[in-house]
Amino acid sequence: MHNPAIFPLFYLPPVSYFSALNSVNYEFTLEKEEHFPKQTNRNRTRIYSPNGPLDLFLPVIKGSKYHTKMKDVKISYDFKWQRLHWLSLESCYRNSPYFEYYEDELVPFYQKKYGFLFDYNLNLLQWIFKQLKKAPELQFTTEYIKEIPAELDYRSKLHFKSPELVFPVKQYSQVFEDRSGFLPNMSIVDLLFNQGPQAKNYL
Repeated sequence: MHNPAIFPLFYLPPVSYFSALNSVNYEFTLEKEEHFPKQTNRNRTRIYSPNGPLDLFLPVIKGSKYHTKMKDVKISYDFKWQRLHWLSLESCYRNSPYFEYYEDELVPFYQKKYGFLFDYNLNLLQWIFKQLKKAPELQFTTEYIKEIPAELDYRSKLHFKSPELVFPVKQYSQVFEDRSGFLPNMSIVDLLFNQGPQAKNYL
C-alpha cells in the first residue's frame, strides 16, 4: 500500500488546495499533529472584495501560537469575528449567481461556537466536499513525521505568500472582475458562489 499525501487543514481553503487533492485522487491524510504555524491558511482565508483580495483572519487563543499542536489550538471569541466574516462574505458575494444557493447551509458555521480550530475547519471542509460531490475517506496523522517525500508533502506547498501556485488556475467569472480582473486562488467559496454546482466540473 502506498503512502497517501499529507495535507494541512485550512480555513475555507483556496482553489489550489482542491486542485491538489484532485491530483492525488483524494487519497490523503490530514495533518493533525504539527505545531501550529503562524501566518498560514490554517486560520485565514482570502476572498474577492470590491477593492481586491481581502484576508479574513480567524483568531486563536493566545498561547496557541507557540508549540501547540494543530489539534489543540483553540478559537478565540474575544471579538465578534464570526459576525465580521459573515458580513464580509455577504457584502462580497451577495450579488454572485449562487450565494443564496449556499447561504442557509453556510451561515450556521458563523453562529455556532466551536472550541477548536481543527474541528471547525474540518466541519467546513466536509461541507465543501458535500458541495463538490466528493466523499473521501478522511484519515488523520497520529504523529508528526518531519521527513516525507516532497511530492507527498503539501503542508508548506500551499502557502498564501508563495508567488507561484502549485497548480495553474483556469479563469472563471468573478463578481468584481470588471474592477480588478481575474484573481486566482481565492477561497473555494469564491468558486462556489460564482460557479455553483459547476464548481466540481471546473476542478
